Amino acid sequence: MRRTMTSIGIGIAMCLTIVLALTATAALQTSPTAQLTESKVQLASAGPMTFGPAGILFVGDSLGASVAAIDTGDTKAPASAVKINVDGIDTKIAALVGIAPDQIIINDVTVNPVSKNVYVSASRGRSADAAPLIVKVDGTGALTLLPLDKIRNASVSLVDAPAANPSAQRNPRTQTITGMAYVNGNVMVAGLSNEEWKSALRSIPYPFKTASQGATIQIWHSSHGQYETESPVRTFVPYTIAGQQYILAAYTCTPLVKIPVSQLTPGAKIKGQEIADLGAGNQPLDMVPYSKDGHNYILISNTAFGVLKLKADNLETYPAIVEPTRTDVAGVPFDKIAALTNVKHMAAVDGANVLLVTAKPGAAAVGSVSLSTVALP
Repeated sequence: MRRTMTSIGIGIAMCLTIVLALTATAALQTSPTAQLTESKVQLASAGPMTFGPAGILFVGDSLGASVAAIDTGDTKAPASAVKINVDGIDTKIAALVGIAPDQIIINDVTVNPVSKNVYVSASRGRSADAAPLIVKVDGTGALTLLPLDKIRNASVSLVDAPAANPSAQRNPRTQTITGMAYVNGNVMVAGLSNEEWKSALRSIPYPFKTASQGATIQIWHSSHGQYETESPVRTFVPYTIAGQQYILAAYTCTPLVKIPVSQLTPGAKIKGQEIADLGAGNQPLDMVPYSKDGHNYILISNTAFGVLKLKADNLETYPAIVEPTRTDVAGVPFDKIAALTNVKHMAAVDGANVLLVTAKPGAAAVGSVSLSTVALP
């Protein structure tokens, strides 16, 4: 009897050991960093960025038609509120890599939601083969280069990227990725595709396996008075409207369109609904949603119209715009924020602040580009 009980005890112990081992293996496999390996990040360019879980930075590479996931290891929350202000960041980045400041092009900026450190994607040079750079700016304003030659990373290739055409007025390959966001375990990627409807939204599960063909988008463009499928989304944010998750996408000249996330299946053709027209002759740059004093807003930076504050309460009550606008502005109302000028990039810091990249008029001037943290209007 003792032997039997002992055998049973050993059997139970072995079963527990196996269960614990399987549990540990499953946890490892589901860890956001589990598939990342230390190697050189294969980037031909560094453009739009967004943060995912566990300090993972996603970087869009239009020229290489891929998305990289990089383990920044940046997972520690700051001890107090952080407000980063750096004058002449172009000069400081140039000094890090030993080139003239006019050879630095800042492509995007994002804020780590945990550490509040700022990450800047840039190009080292202005030629087609300019090297990609990622720079971290910490709470003290100190700059360090992310070591792209040796860091834990993984990447996924886009199967529907447009072919390069350097002789075109604007090479479509450079617009493969125009915006990104991390939503519920998926990297959402906007840009151009090689499909009949060229404007695409791709939903790529993370951890990466493969990237399926994206959904392609048709919109009614009220400023132009026609349906369009050729122009890419310029900037977008995930947004919940009446309990349903949407992508709010802004296009050049400047329709604001809502697209149901539930419809973003591989190869789908989707008709987005235009709910606002901000006016012609303009390109949107970045969007930051926020709440203040019991109301919802979306801050939108633009090339020609400056920074606009869209009044985003009850967006479900605005009908789709299906006719040409007579006043050049229609749908959801907004105000212009005259105090914010020369904004080139924007990123959310927290519920009360936004990070701005501004450039003085005459952007060729040395030290013309700055980072600043300001209160949301």
